[in-house]
Amino acid sequence: MVQVLLSNNLYLCQEIMGHSDICVRRDHFLSGFTWMALSSPSCSHVDGVKKLKGLRYRNMSSQIVGKFSRNSQDISQEFQLPSAYESAMEALSTLITQKKRNGTSAISGPNQKLDRMLRYIKILGLEEKIADLKIIHVAGTKGKGSTCAFSEAILRECGFRTGLFTSPHLIDVRERYRLDGMDICQENFLQYFWECWNQLKANISEDLPMPPLFQFLTVLAFKIFVSEKVDVAIIEVGLGGKLDSTNVIKEPVVCGITSLGMDHMETLGDTLGQIASHKAGILKPQIPAFSVPQLSEAMEVLQERANALKIPLEVVAPLTLEKLNGTRLSLSGDHQLSNAALAVSLCKSWLRSTGNWERLFEDAYEENSLPEQFLRGLSAARLSGRAQIVVDPLINASGGNKRLSGGLTFYLDGAHSPESMYACARWFSAAAVERKDLSLSSVTSVVETMDRAWTNGNIKHCHNQESEEILKRVLLFNCMDARDPQILLPKLVDTCASSGIYLSKAIFVPSISAYTKVTSATSAIPSYTPGKDLSWQFNVQRIWERIIHGKDVLDQNLKLNASAGLPPREFLYEETSHCSAEDRYFASSAVFPSLPLTINWLRDCVRENPSLRLQVLVTGSLHLVGDVLKLLRR
Repeated sequence: MVQVLLSNNLYLCQEIMGHSDICVRRDHFLSGFTWMALSSPSCSHVDGVKKLKGLRYRNMSSQIVGKFSRNSQDISQEFQLPSAYESAMEALSTLITQKKRNGTSAISGPNQKLDRMLRYIKILGLEEKIADLKIIHVAGTKGKGSTCAFSEAILRECGFRTGLFTSPHLIDVRERYRLDGMDICQENFLQYFWECWNQLKANISEDLPMPPLFQFLTVLAFKIFVSEKVDVAIIEVGLGGKLDSTNVIKEPVVCGITSLGMDHMETLGDTLGQIASHKAGILKPQIPAFSVPQLSEAMEVLQERANALKIPLEVVAPLTLEKLNGTRLSLSGDHQLSNAALAVSLCKSWLRSTGNWERLFEDAYEENSLPEQFLRGLSAARLSGRAQIVVDPLINASGGNKRLSGGLTFYLDGAHSPESMYACARWFSAAAVERKDLSLSSVTSVVETMDRAWTNGNIKHCHNQESEEILKRVLLFNCMDARDPQILLPKLVDTCASSGIYLSKAIFVPSISAYTKVTSATSAIPSYTPGKDLSWQFNVQRIWERIIHGKDVLDQNLKLNASAGLPPREFLYEETSHCSAEDRYFASSAVFPSLPLTINWLRDCVRENPSLRLQVLVTGSLHLVGDVLKLLRR
């Protein structure tokens, strides 16, 4: 049974149990055993397993092999890692130069950032080595991370050692760096981190200070991928493209542009054309370029840039069911068909440019069919916090044929732009209905429970004969003040309503994550911070109530009422049409003072009512989604 658990729940163990460094540590939930992931050869196992590097995994890249041992070996290094890791997080936090997302950068001038990046790279001796990396470079507004995840999984299934750099991270900074599909382990992260840190620190001067956070993280990505000798590095642009820290890449193998939209306008401009101009900045002479279909204003700019560079820009149509040949994408939502298609084109181009297509496939595949390795990659890619479904592992309990509590399922998507909110609402509307028959009344094995508890939008059906269930759909929302909830919330409500899905209640809550601090998966989480400013949450609540009731129904008095404590459980059951401001908590929404208190309140609600099933949509901010995942994992 344990072997099945290891092979089927690698990413569950990594994300829920907090063991993304499973290749180097003795895992406490399997007391007395040692096990390692052969798909992560970059980590040195401290329990006597030899360091594995440079291996290829054509036939076992998606497998986990359990290695069990009763030996009581010295694991003192394990207990040194947490404090050393927290020290690294504190060091990273000192590199944050902006106190809020739309703050002013400490680096002025259009070229100074990239000039400094090149100097940092030279200090680390990476200049020539980066030129040898075979890079896929991806920019865009929406779908960058998904496209990169699909690309990494496809090429890993083709047998290549892969490196993936994405942003932002949700729980732990090591999520940004994947080797062979696995987050880099703590041991190796610390080794590369301090090598970079100490070398740069020793060379700082008045005109070359330590790099800001994202520049350092980008330099570290190059350091990791060069040191780990990856066959392919998939690099996601952080912000924009032309002036992004990743654009020190001079000769990628291939470039891709995902869907463009209105986001980061304070930095990239307030028209689609201006934004497209920044994204097009990653295109290079003589380097193949691909894009998903764009609005005409954006496509004209991309095409103009491609023409100036004298390179063809191929527009990739979304994948069809015929091409997928029955394969289900691991990332859910109709929009993923476009991201997957772009990833397929990028990988084909990369394989051809590097001379590997003919070696692997000998042109045996026609234009309308995909190699088996591609299909496996498309069905195995993972990306936390995007169209992800998590059944609360603390609530999904039952005894015999008697249900001990209700059901609590979280639907997580970090949508924070109008276009991504539309995609999120379409996904949730379909996923919430598909999951309606999920059984919570029968006893399940550990493997079944874990396998069901953590999915990435990939619905698994069960039949439930329970007829007295009370189903409530709740929105858990926060967004940064640089976003416009007056655009995001109506898009969410209208799109869900068009599919017959209505949110019973909305809860507005501050995020835990602070823009000024880098934390780890094990950092302390305060359950409540007295005196925390909730004015933004109350402002968003008023917008919500105006949408639901068609008029302003809230006044400043509700703020005082809501801040007095949590609403009673009856809040969930009150019909919106019966609500009024005088009812205090009995409105269609509430502001909660902290996220930990919110999660506990939701859990208490389903614990006291075995008939209650809550479907909680968490959206508006990747920071919020990451905070929820961190809390659920604990």
